[in-house]
Amino acid sequence: MTTSASDLVQAFTPSGRLRASINLGNPILAGRGADGQAKGVSVDLARAFAERLGVALDLVVFDTAGQSVEAVKAEQADIGFFAIDPLRGEGIRFTAPYVLIEGCYLVRAGSPLQANAEVDAAGRTVMVGKGSAYDLFLTRELKAATILRAPSSPAVVQSFLDENADVAAGVKQQLQADAARLGGLRLLPGCFMVIQQAMGLPAGRGAAAQAALAAFVEDMKASAFVAQALARHGIQGAAVAPAA
Repeated sequence: MTTSASDLVQAFTPSGRLRASINLGNPILAGRGADGQAKGVSVDLARAFAERLGVALDLVVFDTAGQSVEAVKAEQADIGFFAIDPLRGEGIRFTAPYVLIEGCYLVRAGSPLQANAEVDAAGRTVMVGKGSAYDLFLTRELKAATILRAPSSPAVVQSFLDENADVAAGVKQQLQADAARLGGLRLLPGCFMVIQQAMGLPAGRGAAAQAALAAFVEDMKASAFVAQALARHGIQGAAVAPAA
């Protein structure tokens, strides 16, 4: 049984407009422009998808990934932009990734830590953004170190300093920017994870909607839309994901 274009639009826009959940907690994806409005790669993709459907777009903007995820799970938004994670998959259906982002560790310049493998040790504290992809991943992976949680990903480094944690974990670009701004900090070599950044929709919207969103993401990668958006917004260090 085929799905008509009108049925597909209805699946994505039960409110009559496409509501896109935008997370400002990841600077690779989105931030605020000089006018205070949300801008970035995820905003560009949301606009392009609304144009494809031929519908009006509403941006539902959040400061953290956790809030953005919950909005889509609760169907307060119709699409969102998330790091793929099994815990989030309980209420969201993901596309293949469109961008790959490195998760890194940051320490004080005088820290004895020199490698990622040294972080997970008894008595060591690691600061992450609450509900972020790094929080979810490290909660599963770290066996000996203690995880501390900042209110949001952009607040990680300041919380790391305020609470005298041993390590800060987050988006490489955010950590690099904070290290350059504050001084006396350094990143450990390499990365502890590679985040697959994807689009997603509420799990109950149906297989046809899931397939349509997946096809859109593949088109945006293949047409260089994602690469051009990264360049337009001055994003360094993030790679366009390969074709699914």
